[in-house]
Amino acid sequence: MAHPLEFAKRAIRQRINEIFNDYERGERPALRRADALFATDSIAWRVNGDIVTMMIGGVSGLLLQMLHPAVLAGVWDHSDFRADMHGRLRRTAKFIAVTTYDHASAGQAAIERVRGIHDRLGGVLPDGTAYRVSDPALLAWVHMTEVTSFLDAWVRYGDPAMSGADQDAYIAEMARIGLALGADPVPRDRAGAQALIQSMRPGLKADARTREVAALVMGQKIDGLAETAASKIIMRAGADLLPDWARQMHGLPLASPLVVAGAHAMARTLSWAYDGSPNRQVWADEVKAWPQR
Repeated sequence: MAHPLEFAKRAIRQRINEIFNDYERGERPALRRADALFATDSIAWRVNGDIVTMMIGGVSGLLLQMLHPAVLAGVWDHSDFRADMHGRLRRTAKFIAVTTYDHASAGQAAIERVRGIHDRLGGVLPDGTAYRVSDPALLAWVHMTEVTSFLDAWVRYGDPAMSGADQDAYIAEMARIGLALGADPVPRDRAGAQALIQSMRPGLKADARTREVAALVMGQKIDGLAETAASKIIMRAGADLLPDWARQMHGLPLASPLVVAGAHAMARTLSWAYDGSPNRQVWADEVKAWPQR
């Protein structure tokens, strides 16, 4: 008979798996495979597998990305963000999981699907400027803001002692995804990433549309009192992770010490719950479906 703590760990894992996978559509967590786009001992495997820091980084990255008028327009013009913001966040998490951990062929297929979508989308900004979602410079902005946000969240809540060399290595590894999606330029280290982000600042803006989309991001809730409280911590910690200038553009406050402490506690709790779980194992090719345990 399993120990009560093991039941608690399984219950936590099951609920998190349900949040990030649409079980009614047959989705299950991505199995970790030795033949993935990234090696099993890569920095990407280490960083991208931490659920809490990836959620916090994902929120921060999305808030940063939407300050670019063309990124915001892409969301505004081509997605049902008002009704399905949670779905958008879930699909981003699924893309990261598949391209990091699943077979290289599955990761490449996911990249090609996204590229196919990007190639079809474009429009006109409110000032009359035409944009294409597939524009390499725009994709570079999206890629670098996302990757640096994931990394910043990991350093703050997962591994504050992470070396500068490992941080550079993470950015260099993740460049593979940016390049495959058509981004250009794609920096390979912290200094290059920050330089690219700073170079884009003159073209960033926050207006009524930005505030509407940001409010929907920050207002995300998950059913259940404890989960709603947890989602508030994630959203506020994500906003707090923004560079000061970006947070001020959004008009968002710094997180309270209680929020920061709550995010640390969540990260530790989920790390405990997933220790030794099927989510953390490397599975043989014979295992085709998510294990029922």
